Amino acid sequence: MAIKNIAMQAYTNALQTQNKFEKKFDSVMKTGKPEENSFSTTLKSSLGAVNDLQTQKNSMIEDFASGKNQNVHELMISLQKAGLAMSMTSTVRNKIMTAYQEVLKMPF
Repeated sequence: MAIKNIAMQAYTNALQTQNKFEKKFDSVMKTGKPEENSFSTTLKSSLGAVNDLQTQKNSMIEDFASGKNQNVHELMISLQKAGLAMSMTSTVRNKIMTAYQEVLKMPF
């Protein structure tokens, strides 16, 4: 039952994210110019979300170790979410660095 709730929550979050993106895309298409600092804002919010997942993971580990929480399933899900988020962040960072190095190699 808990897995069904988590899956439904993930589905709802995905729909909300898609709706936000569509609204932002529509507003950009109407004005013809992107929002200022949209990349930096997106990057900061993404890093903040990864940091929140890491903090949540650490608190759940502490709660489990101290005996406050005995739910192993939620702990494992939290560990996987935080690990996946960190892995994706690392991959995006590596891609950005590769692109930056390629731009530096371009002759002007």
